[in-house]
Amino acid sequence: MGYFDSIYAADLPHRDVTVYMYLRSRSNAAGFCWPGIRCIASDLHLSRSTVKRALDDLERAGFLERQARHRENGSRTSNLYTIRTSPRAPP
Repeated sequence: MGYFDSIYAADLPHRDVTVYMYLRSRSNAAGFCWPGIRCIASDLHLSRSTVKRALDDLERAGFLERQARHRENGSRTSNLYTIRTSPRAPP
């Protein structure tokens, strides 16, 4: 079985597969990464709204989990993404 077989078999739009592969390539061994939406959009030459839609789709499909992160002063920073190699059933 190949590295991306589960995402290819998921019947998701190509934007979702592209964003998933981007996040997967930037994740550490535990599957965590935290790029900003602006960075993802810029690197992939997609609009920020397209990236947001892809992240929503991937989270609904169980391929990633998002956790909001905050600075010490309470302002938001980039999300922490946990990348799954196969979809996890939504709670």
